Amino acid sequence: MTAVVATVLWTPVCRLDDLLPERGVAALVGAQQVAVFRLHDDRLRAIGNRDPVSGAYVLSRGVVGTRADRPVVASPMHKQAYDLDTGACLDVDARVPVFPVRVRDGVVEVGSP
Repeated sequence: MTAVVATVLWTPVCRLDDLLPERGVAALVGAQQVAVFRLHDDRLRAIGNRDPVSGAYVLSRGVVGTRADRPVVASPMHKQAYDLDTGACLDVDARVPVFPVRVRDGVVEVGSP
């Protein structure tokens, strides 16, 4: 049996110092809009920027917070909360993609397969 190894392509987005805690920014990673968030404890999360309920590319402008100790962003359109770890909507049956994110030499990078 042969093991399949997924190669991640890392795209630089911005400097870590440019991200404000509890705020999001939108970035183009390949052909996808991605919302990148710096949490209050400096952890980073990246999800798809498209709100699946409204169809608008606005999640990077949502309100960051927590629900039951889970980091979430509330869509600025209809206020559905999306788990920043899993991409699952906590209010309706919807989901957004989750992307790997890292900091390398002070630069935030988002990964895509």
